[in-house]
Amino acid sequence: MPNSLVIEATQGNLHTVIDFIDEELEALDCPMKAQTQIDLCAEEIFINIASYAYPDGNGMAEIAVEPVDSGVAITFIDSGMPYNPLEKADPDITLDAESRAIGGLGIFIVKKVMDKAEYAYEDGKNKLKLTKMFK
Repeated sequence: MPNSLVIEATQGNLHTVIDFIDEELEALDCPMKAQTQIDLCAEEIFINIASYAYPDGNGMAEIAVEPVDSGVAITFIDSGMPYNPLEKADPDITLDAESRAIGGLGIFIVKKVMDKAEYAYEDGKNKLKLTKMFK
């Protein structure tokens, strides 16, 4: 059964979200390298929810952390506009910084750093599940 945090999806709540995730990861003896990578990805996803999910105002987000075989799965759930960030085209990282389009690197990093990323829209909710194995 996952432990979860339900919190208002505002950028000001990012530290509370990261603290919650870190507490859960420490209880699972998560290696520091994996924890740092997970924190980076969690920040990207939560800030995206806070910034874009609720264009008409603030909404809530749920962050669920559960152990999986030699790793952890973190699921971000919101009731905002349906949006699958995994469908976003990867940026062309062969271009120099000046030639690249602004944005898009965060989700690209999430897809590269996490071992698995899955999206579903169910019961009026966006559900993005990120899995990281402890290697």
